Amino acid sequence: MTSIGLLSDTHGTLIPEIFHHFKDVDEIWHAGDIGNLEVADQLETFKPFRAVYGNIDGAELRVRYPEHLHFTLEQTAVYMTHIGGYPPKYNIQSKEQIAIHHPHLFICGHSHILKVMPDPVFNLLHVNPGACGKQGWHKVNTLIRFVVNGDHLEKLEVIEIKK
Repeated sequence: MTSIGLLSDTHGTLIPEIFHHFKDVDEIWHAGDIGNLEVADQLETFKPFRAVYGNIDGAELRVRYPEHLHFTLEQTAVYMTHIGGYPPKYNIQSKEQIAIHHPHLFICGHSHILKVMPDPVFNLLHVNPGACGKQGWHKVNTLIRFVVNGDHLEKLEVIEIKK
């Protein structure tokens, strides 16, 4: 079992509550729009870290992190990108990647809208952790914690932090 802390759209700001809520996770995943190297460095120093770059991220982050990240954790295939859409309205690039790689878990950010929803067509779980930064129209910062246990997720919880 591997516990995960998931966030997106920090836009260059790490609120202190992130470190409290992610203190017991094994890894932190960031679904893009990190904002700057300082944010990435702080998260990498804190826990093992996986990330994709987002549309606001500059060259220094695009060199360090990919646009599309495919990996397997335990027996769970994961696909993470920043701009992906959601079931059934994926963007063309994401839909192609999902069809090729058949992930169990599809993670994206960008919209600042928290969504956790199954996709019965592609037999996956779509997760968008919303946004966790000061910039943007969202009124509440959101984080997600969950556990990967073999080929499924457990204990998925949404954390809301007033902006």
